[in-house]
Amino acid sequence: MKKLIFVLALVLISTVAVADTPVVDARQENQDERIDQGVASGELTKREEHRLDAQQERIDNKEERFKSDGVVTKGERARLKRSENRASHNIAKQKHDRQDHD
Repeated sequence: MKKLIFVLALVLISTVAVADTPVVDARQENQDERIDQGVASGELTKREEHRLDAQQERIDNKEERFKSDGVVTKGERARLKRSENRASHNIAKQKHDRQDHD
């Protein structure tokens, strides 16, 4: 009985560790800060901010869907990275588009 509990505990711990995405979370936080900085400096309009925030929210939702089964696969991590790369590109593009800001 003790062995069974030990094995189940190991499985639970390993599943939680596999579903953990600290790199994704850190990058999301960094990108949120870049958006906030762009708003504060006037580089982003309110409309651009809302679009970029919505994109960040979609990435967060995608991450949660991938984590829902307890495992984030290599392919899912790659999809998250591509989404984050697109979001990063969009943030940079909007911050440097030289338009008049609200």
